[in-house]
Amino acid sequence: MHIHPALPTQAETLTQIALAAKRHWGYPERWIELWTPLLTFTPSDLERANFFVAKIKEEIVGFYSLTTAGPRAELENLWVLPACMGQGVGRGLFEHALARARELGCSVLEIESDPNALGFYEKMGARVVGQHVGEVDGQPRILPVLLFSLPSPGSLGEGRDGDG
Repeated sequence: MHIHPALPTQAETLTQIALAAKRHWGYPERWIELWTPLLTFTPSDLERANFFVAKIKEEIVGFYSLTTAGPRAELENLWVLPACMGQGVGRGLFEHALARARELGCSVLEIESDPNALGFYEKMGARVVGQHVGEVDGQPRILPVLLFSLPSPGSLGEGRDGDG
């Protein structure tokens, strides 16, 4: 697997991956329709933000995007093709995102997670610090908010919080 910056011409592919991954969790199609604008990426989105794609051979199998504000980075997207879930693609993308956030001078990575991805992020060492309460199509929806501490390179630890 190789990870490199996304190209603006890959926006449609990234949209398809995000929608396929969201559908994988069995959400109602009405919800997918409501989320489609949020999961649709344009070439200008990819030019403005830190988007990176994972490729196996020449196929894009996942991607992530980061935004930064001072010492805080936010993992806005991390999507993997359903056929490639459980094969280390998500882990590789997440570890790359951590390294990228450190390169950008960030000390904390924040994640607002889909509930279905919570276990993955906790396994990676992120810890739940809150929740975002909203609704989709009149149904309540609670999204966990997680943090991952990013010690500077060369410090003790492996980037995980020292709590346990």
